[in-house]
Amino acid sequence: MNKIVSDERIQQRLSYFEDRCKQLGLRVTHQRKEIYRTVASSCEHPCAERVLQQVREKLPNVSLDTVYRTLASLEEMGLLRRVGLSVKEHFDGDLRPHGHFVCTQCGEIYDIFFKENESMELPACMNEVGQVRQTQVQFKGICKMCQSR
Repeated sequence: MNKIVSDERIQQRLSYFEDRCKQLGLRVTHQRKEIYRTVASSCEHPCAERVLQQVREKLPNVSLDTVYRTLASLEEMGLLRRVGLSVKEHFDGDLRPHGHFVCTQCGEIYDIFFKENESMELPACMNEVGQVRQTQVQFKGICKMCQSR
């Protein structure tokens, strides 16, 4: 599994972040940008505590409360998604269509990208329920690392 986000992709995400903030009339604060950058540059779907650790390397005075509030606002802005087990929330800055495999033993989260012919179609009855704006596909099981132990 590729665990490195290219500099080009990070810059694309940061540019989208700045554009989205401007669209919503929000300032691009240093804290907001660093918190977003931390998630957007990670393939590991960090939890809020992990984001805090990494952000504190650059902004030592940031609080866990600020990280949680910022992550929630970034999710509301459509810049992040919550993924993983319900025990501890994790966040994903990669908004390309993809699913997740969550290991129920170690909690590791892996990105699952579908090939074009593998895309999952919505059931026809969705039109009766409402308009879908986002889907999340999440598989839960035991990863190869835990299986080999």
